[in-house]
Parts: sequence; C-alpha cells; structure tokens
Amino acid sequence: MFTAEAAEKAEAREPSSRIKFSSPRQIPIVGVVTEDEEVQGAFKSMDLNRVIKLFEETGKDDLEERQLKSVKKLVQCYQNGFPLRDLAQIFKILNLCAEKIKTQPHFIEPAYNIIKLCGLPFLKKKASDEITYAEDTANSVGLLGDLMKIQNSELRIQICKCIIDFYHAEPPKKHIPGYQQASSSYKIKMAEVGGLAKTMIQSLKLLENQLVEKLWVLKALQHLSTSEVNCTLMVKAQAASGICAHLNDPDPSGQLLFRSSEILWNLLEKSSKEEVIQQLSNLKCLLALKEVFKNLFIRGVSHYDRQLRNDILVITTIISQNPGAPMIESGFTRDLILFATFNEVKSQNPLVKGLKLSNSYEDFELKKLLFNIIVILCKDLSTIQLLIDGKVILALFTYVKRPEKHKILEWSAAQYEELQLHAIATLSSVAPFLIDEYMFYNGNAQVLEFLAWCDNEDSFFSHGNSFHGAGGRGNKFAQMRYSLRLLRAMVYLENDTINKDLCEKGAIQQLIGIFKNTISKYNDKEEAILLEIQSDILLILSGLCEHHIPGKEIFGTGGVDIILHVMKTDPKKLQSGLGYNVLLYSTLDSIWCCILGCYPSEDYFLEKEGIFLLLDLLALNQKKFCNLILGIMVEFCDNPKTAAHVNAWRGKKDQTAASLLIKLWRKEEKELGVKRDKYGKIVDTKKPLFTSFQEEQKIIPLPANCPTIAVMDVAENIRAKIYAVLGKLDFENLPGLSAEDFVTLCIIHRYLDFKIQATHKQRELANKSWGNFLARTSNAKTLKKAKRLQEKAIESSRYGERPPNAIFHRTDIKGLNATVPSGGVVTVESTPARLVGGPLADTDIALKKLPIRGGALQKVKAVKTVDEPKKSDPT
Repeated sequence: MFTAEAAEKAEAREPSSRIKFSSPRQIPIVGVVTEDEEVQGAFKSMDLNRVIKLFEETGKDDLEERQLKSVKKLVQCYQNGFPLRDLAQIFKILNLCAEKIKTQPHFIEPAYNIIKLCGLPFLKKKASDEITYAEDTANSVGLLGDLMKIQNSELRIQICKCIIDFYHAEPPKKHIPGYQQASSSYKIKMAEVGGLAKTMIQSLKLLENQLVEKLWVLKALQHLSTSEVNCTLMVKAQAASGICAHLNDPDPSGQLLFRSSEILWNLLEKSSKEEVIQQLSNLKCLLALKEVFKNLFIRGVSHYDRQLRNDILVITTIISQNPGAPMIESGFTRDLILFATFNEVKSQNPLVKGLKLSNSYEDFELKKLLFNIIVILCKDLSTIQLLIDGKVILALFTYVKRPEKHKILEWSAAQYEELQLHAIATLSSVAPFLIDEYMFYNGNAQVLEFLAWCDNEDSFFSHGNSFHGAGGRGNKFAQMRYSLRLLRAMVYLENDTINKDLCEKGAIQQLIGIFKNTISKYNDKEEAILLEIQSDILLILSGLCEHHIPGKEIFGTGGVDIILHVMKTDPKKLQSGLGYNVLLYSTLDSIWCCILGCYPSEDYFLEKEGIFLLLDLLALNQKKFCNLILGIMVEFCDNPKTAAHVNAWRGKKDQTAASLLIKLWRKEEKELGVKRDKYGKIVDTKKPLFTSFQEEQKIIPLPANCPTIAVMDVAENIRAKIYAVLGKLDFENLPGLSAEDFVTLCIIHRYLDFKIQATHKQRELANKSWGNFLARTSNAKTLKKAKRLQEKAIESSRYGERPPNAIFHRTDIKGLNATVPSGGVVTVESTPARLVGGPLADTDIALKKLPIRGGALQKVKAVKTVDEPKKSDPT
C-alpha cells in the first residue's frame, strides 16, 4: 500500500534524469541545456486528451498498466506545479482515477500524487490566465471536497493537507522560465467560488468513527472558516449544529474541541449570527456544550483548558440570548447558576465540592462572564425559580458592602473592586424580577448602608481600571453610581412595599444629603460621572415622591434647594455633551413629582424665584424642554400666587412672559405649517388650526387602545399648553405686547372654539345623513333614485371579466326597494322556549299557541294558552 511517508521519501530524492550511462564503465556524458530545452524539460510535451481517452477505453488486457504508467508520467511532467491552462484536464484524469479506486486499488497512489501536487502554487503563463481559467480552476478545486467520499484514509488526509497548503503556499523548488506563480490568494478565492467549504462540511458525516481523518478535516475547515464567503456556505450546510453536536466526542489529543470551538467562533463572527444561533439552539448542541463546559470547569487545570472553558461560556452566552434555546430543559441554566454562586453561597452539590477559583486572569474573566450570563438568563421568566433556588440575590449582595480591612480575599484589590461593581450592575437587572427575595434579604437597607459608606470621607483608593470603574479612580464615585442605578431600577417598579420601605428608612433625606455633598466635591475631572449621579438621585426622588404626599413633605425645602441649584446652571453647559441635558430633564421631572401638589414646597419654590428660573429656561427656546416646562407652568398656575410672578418676569430686551408665550405660539405654528398671512391673521377660516401634516395625513385605522391623531396633536405640540397658561392669566392686562402679538392673542383666545368647530362639522354631517334617510323613507322617487345609485356603485366595484362557465350568484334580493346593503351572513334567533313549550314540545301544538298575522310569526306582548286535548278525548 502506498503511504504518505513513502511519498515524502520519494520526493526527497535528487532527480538524475540528465545523467546518462552508455557503457559498462558508467562514464557520464553531460550535455549543455539551453533555456528552451529547460522549459521543455520542466513541462515535457504530453497529450492530456490522449490520457483521458486511454482511461475511457475498456476491455484490453494491459489497459490498467498503461493507465497507471500514463498517470505516473503526468506526475513527473508536472512535478513543479500545474499550469492553469491544463488544470481542467488534469482534474478530469484525477476524477477518472477516483472512479476506478473502488474496484482497482492500484489507482490510489496516482490519485494521491496528483492531489499532493495540487498543494503547490498554480502556474500561469500570462497575467490574464487567472481570469481566463477562473471557472475551470474553481470547478477543479471544488472537486477536492467530492473526493472525500473515497474510503481511503491516506487520500482523505492528503486532500486536507492540500487545502491547508492553500493558506501556507511554498514557492516551487525550481523556477520555470516562461511561467510565474499565481497570486497567493488565488487558490483561496477559487475555493470560495467552487464551494469547497460546503462539501468539506458534508464530508464530516462520513467520518464519525474516524478520529484522525475528522481532525484533519476540522483543521482544513478551520482555515476555510477565516473567509466570510466560506462561512456563509458552511452555515447553509448546517455546519454550526453539526460541529457543535460532536464537541464532546472522545479525543485524547484535545484537538477536536479546540478546532471545533475555533470554527464556531468564526461562523459567529463572519456569517449570519442569527442563523448560527438558531442552529445551535437545540437540545443536542446545548447538552454537548454543557458537558464540555462542566468537564473543563471541574477538571481543567492548565492555562489552555481555562481559556477554552471561557470560550465555550461566551458561545453559550450568545446562544442564551435566543428565547427559544432550551437552556432550562438541558439543565445548563441550573449548572451555570451553581457555578456563578458557589464561591459566595456554600453548596452541598458534589459538582463544586472542594472546588475553588484562583485569582488567575482566566478565572477572573470566568467570574465576570458568569455574572453576565445571569443577566441574560433572568429575562426568561421560567428561570426565576432557579435563580431563587440558587440564592443568586444573596450571592450578589455579598459584594454590596464596604471592604473589610485585614481580611484575606481570594481576589486582588483591583479584581475585587471590578467584581463588586459587576455584581451591583447584575443586581440592577436581576433584583426587579426577584422582589420578594430582594426584600427578604433587606435589600434596601444594604444598599442605603453601602451608599452611606460611598458618601463618607473614609480613605479609600479605588483603581478604576474596568469598564464599570470608569471615572472612579481614587474615589468611590463608581460604587455610588452603580448603587444608585440599583435603587433607581427598584423604585421604577412603582412597588408600594419597596418605596414605602425606602421612605421609612430615610432614603429621601439621605439622597438629598448625598446630592449636596456631590456639589461640594465637584471637579472637572469627574464632571460626567457626578452629573450622572445627580441625575439618578433626582429620578429616584421623583419615583419616591410621585403620588405620595408624605414623601413630598419630607422632600421639603432641602429638596427644593437642590432643584434651584441645578436650574441656575450656566445655559452654555447644556451644549457640552457631558450630561447637563439629562440632569435638566431629571430636574424638571422632580419639580413635577416632588413639588407640585405640596403647597408649602410650591410656596417656597415661588419665594426663591423658581418661576423666574423656569421662564429663563423657556426663553432659551430649546424645543426639547418647552413642552415639559409649559406643562409645569400650567400646573403651577393653579396656585394663586403664581400669576404675579409670571407677570413680573422680564427677559432679554425687557421681554414679558406673555410676549414670550405668544412668540413660541407663532414659532410652533410656523413649524407645523399653519396658514397665516403676513400680519398673523387667519387665512383659511374653515380650518383655522389645520397643519400641513394633517392635510397630508391619510386615514389610518388604529387599535382602540391607541390615542387618535387629534389627541396626539394636542399632547405633542405646545399650543394647548400656551392656551392654558394664558387662560390662567385671564387673557387680559398682559403687558409688553405688540400689535402682532394682539392679533395672535385673539387666535389663542379662540383656540378651544376652533377645536369644537370640528365637533360641529361632525354633527352637521350626522344631521345631513339623517335628513337623507328621512327623505328616502318618505318619498318613493327619492328611494328609487338612491337605490339606482347604490346598484350602480355596487356594479362598478365588481370585477368586469368573468371566468368561463362560472355560475353567478346574486347577493341582493330582486325587487326589494331598500337601500340597506344585504349581506351574505344571516343571523337567526331561536324562538323563545316560553312560546314553543320547550325543545321537546310537539310542533303542531306549539304553533296553536301563537297568533298568525300576515303569514309570519311575530312577537306579541301576551299569548293566550290553549289547553292541550286529553289523550282520552277522541277529538
């Protein structure tokens, strides 16, 4: 049997074709070889068509020997590589050899030698050969994958080596004048066009019990999967599920797992991620991933094992993002929760008995990856009970505490800080789904206590190296930021138990104190993180005080002071991009939720010139703030003290509040495309408030729970709010108005009248419709005319051409003088049982009980019952 080792030895021998021995004394005769002769020596003249014809012959005795001899001569002729022009014929000969292997094993060696030469760079005589012979080359290279069907180990391995050589091409041993090597990427490109990756994936099904061959195929696929085109082809051939399902197959070398995971990574990165995830989201793949991860987690000791374990976990994390993946059914979710919490919560599970993580980089990354996958898993409500059983909340809360001095930690200080921040961030996602667990472990108390430590002046040097620790180097701002995010997530649930518990524990006063301290700690270096902290504090306060009068009273003057401080911020900073816009939004929300509705706070806000600050913000003409500010102004105007403050305000160039509001009205109408003349007067009296958007808007059917376009118009544009504010000021004695302002003021004053006008129009249409109905019922000519118009409209709406031999069924009743369309569905109501005597009553007797009027059964107020005749009566 010909082997790869024998081929390599044969290749290593020096050629001696130029030395001839003509006598027994073996005296060599050396001749001078010209350049043309050298080319002919490199590629001896060979008729490939003759070789093909020879292979197609049958029935001769010495045919096999001649065929083998011709292929051997071919291999010697092209020992420095195949020219592109001859490639199609050479691969046809290779295919003919492959067809004979099953019955004539002697053809394995020639096929092996031809495939081996395919690993050498292809040769081109002209620069255009790469384009001219591209189709032939692609078809030839694609044939290599089909040859994997031959049941011969050496041949399959050589095919894989040949493919790998595409990516590690070596120059020919000898330069051939007149030829040059094809570009290094040419073979790779032709493999893509020829669909080689797809056929190689399909060959894996033939090698389930041949480990050595399978490893070579995976190595070849590992190289092929570096291309996006090949990855797309592989995914179409179900590569992801096929490879993943066999991850846990026995392999002492460990190559199968390594190469398979590398291929899966490439498929996820270079092809349709959604399609790959869909292929991996089945029970067989997840069971294989679970067993592989479990074995590496428990038994992996080397750096390589831990790195591979983390790669498998990342792939699992990507799959778990698919809600349809059977993570729970496979048992993988339960194991992941156990591995994520066993360090913090002692477990008797034998899987983790005696198991301990080190502070190596790989184990540190593993811990963060486990926190991350818990965030993804908790989105599936079916996982909630598993999270409760695994005591995830308890495990995460072990990080929500101040670092204890002189305590030996498993992690370095920098590692522990990053895990602490990651754990708190994980709590922000998980705790809202586990409210009972959060309250059982006194979550509010623990977070407030941790916040108190973050706010005090204890010496603490944080590293701030991680993503979560950004902006927190040398301080506790990062810890404070993530703790506030956790509180914000819980407050946003609007759970009375949680919010009431926070208020009782003094959260409002504590948060106001923290806000004031951040003002004193302000510096340019940590400006962005401080603004985020202040915004979160205000949002939490809004959540605690909204719909809760006692909370608003606790907020009091101290809370109003911090709001006024933010409102005095330099307007230029709103454009800085550091977060002042978000802080202002949070501040306006706090005014709405924490001050409005609490009269002492409202009065204090007015005394401190809060209305002046609101109007100053409104005068900035920032459209994103106008709607919210005007909404606050409308509510504040219910306070009788507000009107005096509004009228007393003066802006730039001595502008009054009324003038500002009217100016905003005109600007809004201009943007909406409302028609006005140059003096601001109404142009279209029939549609005085109609916008260009409303004219272009088509009728769109909406669900019953969606607000109509008219409602959205009132809610989104600011005209209704301006009308409400000016209405609270009585539209009279408004200072600082120009002639144009008075014209606009008249339109604003009639705003509601113009809006009821639409109601009048609808009422007119309804009245007109009722009048038409009365005319049809009282005048026969009008009824007939209406009937003719209706029939004409129905006929014009029908399809003109009818199919041949079609039967036409009329949907109306002929001769019926009615203009109500008849439908194809008839509702039949059963006769009441009290009239017919029940379901078992005799029909004839039942009919005797009913009076007959005009041949039809009619409903009557009273029915006289006729006594049934006795059975003994002969009548």
